[in-house]
Amino acid sequence: MYDYYLGGSTNVAVDRAAAEELIRTLPDTVFSARANRSFLGRVVRFLSEQGIDQFLDLGSGIPTVGNVHEIAHQVNPEARVAYVDIEPVAVSYAQKLLRDEKRVTITKADIRRPSTVLTAPGVADLLDFTRPVAVLAVAILHVMSDADRPLEFLAEYRAACVPGSYLAMSYLSPQTWQPGDDTHVQQVYARTPTPVIYRSPAEILRFMDGYELVAPGLVLLPKWRPEEKPTEQDAARANFYGAVGRRS
Repeated sequence: MYDYYLGGSTNVAVDRAAAEELIRTLPDTVFSARANRSFLGRVVRFLSEQGIDQFLDLGSGIPTVGNVHEIAHQVNPEARVAYVDIEPVAVSYAQKLLRDEKRVTITKADIRRPSTVLTAPGVADLLDFTRPVAVLAVAILHVMSDADRPLEFLAEYRAACVPGSYLAMSYLSPQTWQPGDDTHVQQVYARTPTPVIYRSPAEILRFMDGYELVAPGLVLLPKWRPEEKPTEQDAARANFYGAVGRRS
């Protein structure tokens, strides 16, 4: 669905049908997806400019329009990117897309089990955790319930990273939805493996525990280090918060 919103071609009929159903109810869905992807691009470019050359992308899906390794390689062709996702079809497809990339891997693993992720060959053989690593949790945490222990598994990733490492995250937070929109979204996503969990900004900020926030902190995505200052309307239309933090 996300790839479809971005105008990509790595999606199937059931994805497109569900995506179109949401777009009919929430026309800002495409805007939100593209704001999220733009945020990811600015984050990767910013981190690369800080000297980060290793990225662990949790819940990456199929590398699609504006993917992490392409952006990182624009700054540093030696950068290494380990994508991780649990969906077998997405991983299989991504493996074909990435087969000629020497510094990029895709691993099938459950990001809720850091010990499995961090010891997987595609991660452990590619990334050097004695040096700073950027962990990316973009548009993934809002499908994690309390039972998934998101604060705990993020703490395990943090513990595996040395000081100077970073965490970047974005989280769905409705700002412009109308009454009843939430119910419709839940009905659509209830038919997928990833129902949406809403949390307050204060709760979202807890995902950054253990990190020093990079300015401007936790903000609506278009407000995070934009190339052009967004209007308040466009910032709200994104319906996502995001933040980047540095482990000291």
